[in-house]
This record gives sequence, C-alpha cells and structure tokens, in this order.
Amino acid sequence: MADKIEVGRAVTPEGVVENAVIVVEDGRIVAVEQAESVSGEYAGLVAVPGFVDTHCHGAEGVSFGAPDPEGNLRAIRYHRRNGTTTIFGSTVTATIENLEAQIAVLRGLFERGELAGIHLEGPFLAPEKKGAHELALLIDPDPESVQRLITAGGPALKMVTMATEREHSREAIATFTGAGVKVAFGHSNADEARTRDALDWGADLVTHLFNAMRPIHHRDAGPVPVLLTDERCMVELICDGVHHAPVIARMSIDAAGVDRVAMVTDAMSATGMGDGSYVLGELAVEVTDGTARLVTDDGSPGAIAGSTLTMGRAFRYLVQQVECTIEEAAVMCATTPARWHGLEDVGQLAPGRWADVCIVDAEGELRAVIRHGELVS
Repeated sequence: MADKIEVGRAVTPEGVVENAVIVVEDGRIVAVEQAESVSGEYAGLVAVPGFVDTHCHGAEGVSFGAPDPEGNLRAIRYHRRNGTTTIFGSTVTATIENLEAQIAVLRGLFERGELAGIHLEGPFLAPEKKGAHELALLIDPDPESVQRLITAGGPALKMVTMATEREHSREAIATFTGAGVKVAFGHSNADEARTRDALDWGADLVTHLFNAMRPIHHRDAGPVPVLLTDERCMVELICDGVHHAPVIARMSIDAAGVDRVAMVTDAMSATGMGDGSYVLGELAVEVTDGTARLVTDDGSPGAIAGSTLTMGRAFRYLVQQVECTIEEAAVMCATTPARWHGLEDVGQLAPGRWADVCIVDAEGELRAVIRHGELVS
C-alpha cells in the first residue's frame, strides 16, 4: 500500500495542485500537498478522483446478479482495472422473484465492500420506451412489488429506474425515497407536464438522458428540456459515440452544468469480450464493432442494448471528443455521481476520503488506477 502518490498535477475540490503529493494512511487520503518538485512514473501525469459508475450491468461475459458471485466479482474487477473504483451493480427487467434472487447475489457483494450499491433498471418501465427490456415482464410499481424489492435489497438497494407515468408511480416514489432508494426518471414516454410531476414527487435522477424517452420537438418539448434545466435532478450521459453525438453531450453539459451531469457506462456482459452473441436479461444481443443491439426476428438492427463502454474510455471521450477539460471530466466521472448518491467516502481527492485515484495524461488517457491506496492490476 502506497504511503504517498507523487503526480505532476492533482485535481482537488480546492483546485489543481501542481507538483502534488497525495499522502495516504490506511488506504485513505491524509493530505494533498504541493511540493517543489515530484519524481517517479506519474510526475508528468494528472491525478483525478477514482471514477464512480452508478449504472453498469456487467462485463467479461457476466451479467450482474447472475448466480455466480465470483463471476460477478470478475466483472467488478474488470471495470476497476478500467478506472471504476466505485460501482453499482445494475439489473434489467425480470420477474420480481428473479430480481429477488439477483439482488441476493449483489447484496452479498455489497456487504463485502465490492459493490457500492444496487440499481434496478426496471421492471417499472414504459412499453413504448422499453429499449432492451422484455415487454412481457414490464409491470406497474404496485405496493407489493415495491415492498418486496425494498425488503430484498435492504441497505444495498440505492436506485431504481422508473417510467413515472405508470399507475401507482407517485406512491411508489414516496415509498422508495422513504426507504432511502433514489428514483430515476427513465425508459419513460412521459410528456413535459408528467416529467415535472416526477420531479415534484421526488425523482431526482435521470437514466441515460435522451435514450429511451421522447425526443425534443419545438412544439412538443417532451422531458429533455425539463430535465436539463431543473436543478432538482442529475442526468446520466453515456459518452461512447453511439448513444448520442459529441455535440449533444456538449449541449447537455453547457445546459445543466458539470455538477448535474454524471457519466455512466450502462455496460453489459459483452464488455471486455469483443464482438459476438450475448444475452441481456432474457433477450439476445449481437455486438458488432463494439456496439450492442438486440437481435430481431427479421435480422434488422434492433434497439441499442446497453454498451461495451468503460469509464476510462468515457473520460477520454469527454476530453478528446466533447472538448472538456480534465477538471470538468473529473467532476462528471467521479464527484457529481458520488455527491448525488450520497457516497461520502469517494469522488474527491480530499482528506478523509478513500485513496481512490485515476492517473491520466493530458489527452485523458487512463494510465493507472489506485483503489484504497493500492495499485489495481
């Protein structure tokens, strides 16, 4: 375990520290100090907070929640090597019974400190905006289903994505938030007015802005303008060059500000595996040139089915394609998601936080990952 990390620059809440020495004790940051000079392999590089991914479905052929804890752990470690020092395990739509079983696996990993939480994407989604979710399994958030999921997840359940126009949504949002579970607006066919209702009722996150929701139209605004301008919510972006164009990311960041935009991967089991055939939930997926899409009956390209993105690549995309500064990218990849999800031990290079550090170069390329003061390999 390192007792100090010397870097050319360190991005801290107070600003950039030149010739920085990050002092570490028992895996936590004690101080970030400026020195006259630094040496070692990171002397010409930049330290940013370890990345925080709160929407991730798996990697290396494993979907989070699969009945193999060690397989789940391999997926976590893959993302850790690629910069994600803090991760939520996300599920996709399934029966309540199946979700309870998946939650049991993920809750065990949460209790071991490997996962920071569980995110349920479904089953309370809109049929019109189901994306890569099984239509027959979509249901309303009735009180019994909501309570069963809360009971199964306990303190590990941190987030649920809902189409907030479904019946019982207002009551479900109150129940989830009352249990400490954040509600994300997503996979929704809601219009502008119903989107505002969702925020009024307590939803304060947005699952992959633009994707699986109504598009902007100048006479029918839909949800996007509301979500970009209402300070009560944080919006996710998937910056992989597939889910939206760089100019859309730039517009979103300019509109909402870096303190309300969080990068996520939405990565599925194919991540780290290459092109081929996979399964997401109960649906067949084909990955071609790194892009995951549902397999359709007629052979035409289906809906985007998550991604094969890593947070390291998302960070690089922000710097190289969206023209963000290293500091802006660091906030959106770590500080903002940590703050909105109440993860007080991570997200900043600051005393008292875990020594979770990503080392990047001036082009945003990930060069090394340190978690709890130890180099990740």
